[in-house]
Amino acid sequence: MRILGNILWIICGGFISWFSWIIAGCFWCITIVGIPVGFQCFKLASISLNPFGKEVESDGGCVSFVLNVIWFFVSGIELALINFILGCLFCITIVGIPFGKQFFKIAKVSLMPFGTTVRRVHFA
Repeated sequence: MRILGNILWIICGGFISWFSWIIAGCFWCITIVGIPVGFQCFKLASISLNPFGKEVESDGGCVSFVLNVIWFFVSGIELALINFILGCLFCITIVGIPFGKQFFKIAKVSLMPFGTTVRRVHFA
């Protein structure tokens, strides 16, 4: 079911979310100082491409907080807004609610990506 959900996700808007993370990562990697931020964008692009079966955990510190504040004003608002709007559009129908929930999960990560880890959920 997870594989089917991820395939439908890519077709129904996941590609747009993934592409926006990749573009943000490329822009951050233009400068030497922004390369760690760009690598974080590339890591989080994986959850945008196939979010079903993945869980996001937040654990941050002082450095993560500072990076999240900078991120929020430079790239976070745009990425969160894109994912939030797509999530609202998918939640209009009952069939789209699982996709909308995934877009909301990615929008939350878009606001505070530093200090978060993505891990695969294993079901018994």
